[in-house]
Amino acid sequence: MSARLTRRSFSGGLALMGLGAPYALAQGFAGLGRDADGFAQVVPGRMLSFPADHGSHPEFRIEWWYLTANLTDASGNAYGVQWTLFRQAMAPSTQDSGWTTPQIWMGHAGVTSATAHHSAETFARGGIGQAGVTTTPFRAWIDAWEMRGLDGFSDMTVAPLEVTASSENFSYRLRLDAKQPLVLQGDAGYSRKSERGQASYYYSQPYFMATGVLNIDGKDIAVTGRAWMDREYSSQPLASDQTGWDWFSLHLPDDEKLMLFRLRQKDGSHYFAGNWITADGQSVQLAPDAIVMTPMATTEIAGRKIPTAWRIAIASRRLQIETVPLNPQSWMTTTFAYWEGPVRFSGSHGGVGYLEMTGY
Repeated sequence: MSARLTRRSFSGGLALMGLGAPYALAQGFAGLGRDADGFAQVVPGRMLSFPADHGSHPEFRIEWWYLTANLTDASGNAYGVQWTLFRQAMAPSTQDSGWTTPQIWMGHAGVTSATAHHSAETFARGGIGQAGVTTTPFRAWIDAWEMRGLDGFSDMTVAPLEVTASSENFSYRLRLDAKQPLVLQGDAGYSRKSERGQASYYYSQPYFMATGVLNIDGKDIAVTGRAWMDREYSSQPLASDQTGWDWFSLHLPDDEKLMLFRLRQKDGSHYFAGNWITADGQSVQLAPDAIVMTPMATTEIAGRKIPTAWRIAIASRRLQIETVPLNPQSWMTTTFAYWEGPVRFSGSHGGVGYLEMTGY
């Protein structure tokens, strides 16, 4: 079975390091549907706590710190930025220091324009200072890539932050500010992924305002815009018959936000979930049957047909929109490839956001 690697799954990539390759690759999709015996379990009713939950959770199998930004330059040209740090436990253990730790880290970074898409990745062994997360002061890093709290950092807004990454073809440095507190996804942070009980703990900061500089192919570009950070951790976030997902984070008019996803199953059925987030920070869970996500057009990439244009309808919120990508070729050419890039949408609501699609 082929494995797909995304911000939510990277254990297959450990083959590059000679760590658990047969175990990871044989599971397909990074093994996120495997039994989670020995790992901590995600259960409803747990209250998330900050700053502790900004840090790592080595007792869980998988987690990530994930940022996307929709940006424009002074001429109105649009860009997208992605920054992601993953932690994966190869075996149940809370040990997170020293060479014997089972914790592995990986970073993904990307920059997208209307005409180009660049991506990069890096791997690190946990426990030796090459990668990790601290809560006080807040800092998430892998090698020279970094997300760190600045003076005046608040645990409840996760701001201000500075985010940096670099590769052969691009680099960026962004400052992120937010006045609104972070929001809990799902049911008070408990995000179900199937009817059979798979779930994660999930919260976001969707209100970031971003300023900074991109460098693409040697050219500096001053940019401003909006950004969205997700934090999620789990030990079994997928059911064994789920093959991938289509995930949106959307900035709506009047500072409202929408997160929604479709998890695809082998039998052709899908599991839907989402939250409508109001301008004053209320996160309202949407009923699965209230969400309609319909692919409208595909793009051929690397021998695959990827649904890059979508129609989304939520009748209870009088929303009916169509999304189009800034760049249909937003293909992350990382160890295990996937599609991730900025989108814009129109219809009953207009705005920008990000789309991730895996398992195609």
